[in-house]
Amino acid sequence: MGKNALVSHDLPMTNTLRFPAADPAAAAAFFAAELAFEADPDDVVRDMQAGTTDGFQLVETRSPEAFARVRIPGAINLPHRDVDETTTAAWDRELVYVCYCESFECNAATKGALKLSRLGFKVKRLAGGITTWQASGYPVEGDAVEGDGGKRLHGISCDC
Repeated sequence: MGKNALVSHDLPMTNTLRFPAADPAAAAAFFAAELAFEADPDDVVRDMQAGTTDGFQLVETRSPEAFARVRIPGAINLPHRDVDETTTAAWDRELVYVCYCESFECNAATKGALKLSRLGFKVKRLAGGITTWQASGYPVEGDAVEGDGGKRLHGISCDC
């Protein structure tokens, strides 16, 4: 059969459809689970603008130097390497901690979220990190932002 040969249900054979889509119930379970693990930057900024951030805390998991240069307003800094029982002893266990790092290419947020969850905290990861946050035009603060007249930074450094 040629390139346009039909498969089950008369769907054309394509790279996209080479592996069939999941059953709708399985897909719903998968995507609901995915949303339990990640927070969308747009949802976070909308909560910030509405003043409805009482249930979560942003946690920057990059180095203190990276945090000082540029950060999301209201975030706290705890580098993923420093997450332990001592550094989190005073943290509120009722909050959800939304970890972020530089970008999809950096896994410091994942490492921080893993450590926090192993300590019994509820966690999510901010999709895309501060790079996606800033590319979306959302507010940032820090030494580099103030020193640059508020311009958006390019090439944010991970320093993990």
